[in-house]
Amino acid sequence: MRIKRGVNAVKKRRKIFKLAKGYFGNKSKNYRIAREAVMKSLSYAYVGRKRRKRDMRSLWIARINAGARENGLSYSKLMHGLKVAGIDLNRKVLSDLAISDAEGFAALCEKAKAAL
Repeated sequence: MRIKRGVNAVKKRRKIFKLAKGYFGNKSKNYRIAREAVMKSLSYAYVGRKRRKRDMRSLWIARINAGARENGLSYSKLMHGLKVAGIDLNRKVLSDLAISDAEGFAALCEKAKAAL
């Protein structure tokens, strides 16, 4: 007795077509092409999740640097001063402070200057 694969094959195709929904032209209509497009998309998404972490860190550093320079320090001097002063804040928090609470960030800069 032979086993018919129809149901499983359709399920497999349906899964790919669901992922390829919204793609232009044959990338969403033709199974072979859709499968390639989906594989490529998933690999881009995987890389993008790693990339986002790098991009966010560089954005935070740029914001901290801008705030530090307004207070007469460079980024590296500020970070070193904070470390010497024993102020242990991560870049995400410092960036948020530089944007939303300029007075608080200025106070941190003064402490960093005093510690240098």
